Amino acid sequence: MAANEDQEMELEALRSIYEGDGCFRELSPVSFQYRIGENGDPKAFLIEVSWPETYPQTAPILSMDAFFNNTISSAVKQSILDKLMVEVEANLGTAMTYTLFEYAKDNKELFMENQPVNTVTSVSNSIVIGTPDGPASKKKDKKEQLSKTQKRKLADKTDHKGELPRGWNWVDVIKHLSKTGSKDDE
Repeated sequence: MAANEDQEMELEALRSIYEGDGCFRELSPVSFQYRIGENGDPKAFLIEVSWPETYPQTAPILSMDAFFNNTISSAVKQSILDKLMVEVEANLGTAMTYTLFEYAKDNKELFMENQPVNTVTSVSNSIVIGTPDGPASKKKDKKEQLSKTQKRKLADKTDHKGELPRGWNWVDVIKHLSKTGSKDDE
């Protein structure tokens, strides 16, 4: 029972510490994830910590199997887990989830130094059926339909002939300004 009381106290502490932190995620009362690094950072990774029934007297279960970590090489994942297990051994018998997350944040660059930075571009598997001159191109020629509001705004911008007023185009404004500027010089 002492282990469960320790877990309840640590759970309460984790919830208060990481309240509003987008990197922290409670999967269950005994399983947590923390993202180290920002979204889009090629060296960001996700650590999952799960507590067995006898935690903190026994080591938590650490995992990096989340989909978020798919771009990280298995050697780097194993290296990170090995370094985290050293911290687990040093903190055995105490609440250590916060300590592990903070240790990972502090050593992110060291953990990811052997991770090659992949500039992966999205791969598109698109199939085009038909010929380029076929029915697909006819659909592209369809005129854009305007809503009533769009038509009303267009009508407000134009005069009774449907023409835009003089000066609507910045080129006309520049030409006008350059003409008046030369008259002032005379």
